[in-house]
Amino acid sequence: MAFLDLPWSEEDPGDRRSGLWRLTISADAQGKGYGRFAVRSVADELRRRGARQMYVTWQPGDDGPGAFYRRLGFRTTGETSGEQVVGVLDLP
Repeated sequence: MAFLDLPWSEEDPGDRRSGLWRLTISADAQGKGYGRFAVRSVADELRRRGARQMYVTWQPGDDGPGAFYRRLGFRTTGETSGEQVVGVLDLP
């Protein structure tokens, strides 16, 4: 699911972010390019709308998608959203 211009924090109403939330690819379909396609499609749409960054959150852990997102160029921000890691991808 993609989100657009979501107010990110109550402390800073001007902090609005766009990105991807809860990308889920079934285990038997992983490694076939569906996740990369979904991420790239959202990134392309955000670029088209003028966004300069794309955000994503994920559950930390060895079995989580952190390595997948890092391979696509996301870097962690040092923030958390609930118990989830927050990552960001610059959109040149």
